[in-house]
Amino acid sequence: MTKVRSLKTEILFRLIIPLICFVAIESVLSYFVTLHYVNETYDRWLLDSARSLTQEIKVKDGKIRVELPPAALEIFKWDEFDKTFFKIISSEQGMIVGDSFVPESFDPGANWSHPVFFEDEVRGEPVRVVSMLIIRDETPEKIFVHVAETVNKRRYMMIDILLADLVPQLILTLFTGIYLLRGLKRGLKPLHTLADEIAQRSPRDLSPIAETHVFLEVRTLTDTINDLLARLSAAIVAQQRFVANAAHQLRTPLAGLKLQAERALREQDLPAMKPALQQMQNSADRASHTITQLLVLAKSGPIDGMNELKPVNLDALVKETCMDWAPKALQREIELSFEGPKQPVYVRGDEVLLRELLGNLLDNAIVYGREHGNIIVKLKRFPTPSLIVEDDGPGIPDLERDKIFERFYRISGSSGNGCGLGLAIVKEIADLHKARLELSRISAAGGTRVTVSFGNLATNPKP
Repeated sequence: MTKVRSLKTEILFRLIIPLICFVAIESVLSYFVTLHYVNETYDRWLLDSARSLTQEIKVKDGKIRVELPPAALEIFKWDEFDKTFFKIISSEQGMIVGDSFVPESFDPGANWSHPVFFEDEVRGEPVRVVSMLIIRDETPEKIFVHVAETVNKRRYMMIDILLADLVPQLILTLFTGIYLLRGLKRGLKPLHTLADEIAQRSPRDLSPIAETHVFLEVRTLTDTINDLLARLSAAIVAQQRFVANAAHQLRTPLAGLKLQAERALREQDLPAMKPALQQMQNSADRASHTITQLLVLAKSGPIDGMNELKPVNLDALVKETCMDWAPKALQREIELSFEGPKQPVYVRGDEVLLRELLGNLLDNAIVYGREHGNIIVKLKRFPTPSLIVEDDGPGIPDLERDKIFERFYRISGSSGNGCGLGLAIVKEIADLHKARLELSRISAAGGTRVTVSFGNLATNPKP
């Protein structure tokens, strides 16, 4: 089972984690910066101590002497937190004065033109050491001054500076987190209000969602929901109208079927029953035809996008459909012909629905066309794939052209026993394929031309 993620937690983590990372990185950088400047500050003091010792170095009679009165030595070593050690040695005399355990720099590549700083240990304690090379004109000997100091003051100052820098940042991070949490609760409140409003709605309430207290970023969601509610409401209304119209259209043939069955039951011999049985067959055929068209009309409703439509060879489909309808055309002595390009014409569509579209156009042309007339089915490839059905019947009056595509609408006085669904199905299927449907006269004398243009739906044979 997929774990449900919280938007509030997601946003909070996406804000707090970078903030914590920033504080951590800033603390590390502060540590190294502070360490550098603390060492630099105390190294200067340590260097001053070493230089003060160099002033006590004297050369008498070619020998190096260091005269440090006890009071001066006490002042030199006095420190509240740290211990200071030193020693002065020469290349010839060895150690002249000081503590013999003070570490020396053993780096052979050390540059003695300036003081050398390094870290070591004295009696188990870490120390910072500065070493200096002293050259005197009075003697060719090299004199080295080494001063070591424990690092307590450095450590205390480091802690003080880091705490002074880190504590305010931690407090700021804490307050920022609390503020973000409260802000998120306040910011997500309209979403909870919206969810409560939708949850409390009746299933029959498909009115649009009010957007008075909705943020701009959420308005896209509410607009989408409102659009869905509008389409759902329209679909329900269309379904209710469809059911009502279907019930009305089926009631007539079923009532006639029942009436003729009662009439047949009252007759005693078979010849007297034949008229009633013939009427029953006509009513059953009409009911079957109506039910078939209702099912096709229901199937031709909108589907979820065009991704379910596949490449269809319209040339082969039209030829096969014309062959299927040729016998019915021959019954009325109507000549059914086909004109098409030599190359196949492919469109993206539903093969069953496209076959039904052409079948309904041919059915209308055969039923309402002129007996001993002509029906021509044309297929064009350019400028856009188009399917054209022409007949030389009486044509459709101009005042009726806008109505014949409505469901269950039949022109007054028209022949045939249709239920007014054929052209409605044609329009539904054309709309599904986003095709343009045009109705026109062939000439002033009459005739009907129905053109279905598939626009930019032309595609290659491969899906």
